[in-house]
Amino acid sequence: MATDNSEITHDFPGFFKVYKDGRIERYWHTGFVEAGVDTETGLQTKDVVISPETNVKARIFLPKINGPAKKLPLLVHYHGGGFCLGSPYGRTFTTLLSALVTQANVMAVSIDYRLAPEHKLPTAYDDSLAGLQWIATHSDGKGPEPWINEHADLGRVILAGESAGANLAQYVAVQAGAAGLCGVAVRKLLIVHPFFGGREPDKFYQYMCPTSSGTDDDPKLNPEVAPDLLKLKCDAVLVCVAEKDKFKGRGVAYYEAMKKCGWGGTVYCHESKGEDHCFHFFNPRSENIGPLMKKMVDFIRLD
Repeated sequence: MATDNSEITHDFPGFFKVYKDGRIERYWHTGFVEAGVDTETGLQTKDVVISPETNVKARIFLPKINGPAKKLPLLVHYHGGGFCLGSPYGRTFTTLLSALVTQANVMAVSIDYRLAPEHKLPTAYDDSLAGLQWIATHSDGKGPEPWINEHADLGRVILAGESAGANLAQYVAVQAGAAGLCGVAVRKLLIVHPFFGGREPDKFYQYMCPTSSGTDDDPKLNPEVAPDLLKLKCDAVLVCVAEKDKFKGRGVAYYEAMKKCGWGGTVYCHESKGEDHCFHFFNPRSENIGPLMKKMVDFIRLD
């Protein structure tokens, strides 16, 4: 007979379940890929600590440098996983970022924010913004991370993410603009299959963020009602959606809102026909991955 402590009090299939004794069991883990040098491409990766106090870390991706050293645009990435799964160190995100960095010839920093539900939201939002603030400390070339000092052009920063990570990237872009964050210039925002809320309460999000209504009156779930949306400081936004994704409608609504709100930049939209949410991770043989990757790379390289 099951003991009281083995009783499940909350179950969110695909993400995690919570036991009566407080234990949390995730449905999947992304594993761990060691940092180092890819002998095939010359790509280098290293892991760094952003904040000893919170133990927030990041993985840095540096493409092979051919010829005289020059500053590269910096892609700041926030991984997906429903705010509760994933990390920059798993094969899924390592593979994606390695491809983007190599093909677009940029440097990347993927922020390893603390996960819910152990760390209730808005912790992930706070960590994500702190990651960009840490990067900004390198603006004088004397920051704590030599790779950023030597190779990153902080005047050409691209914020990016998929699913929950797209939500975080959008939030950071707006907050950086509203705060007038010095030391970095966010030029572009790339959000792929973004997770934004709906009219009905999202019980999953509410559990991870007890202070949220879980509906579209929460500006973190619905950027259209964010009071500082017009303070978004970048030149261009690319919203990628998938035809069969249940979150597609909110992604398209965000695209339409950005076209009309007068924030001052250019917004683009790319739809992958016949595909579902984050298919480029879950359906690796899809013929639509190539066009999606090309769209992302072209956008990152856009002057």
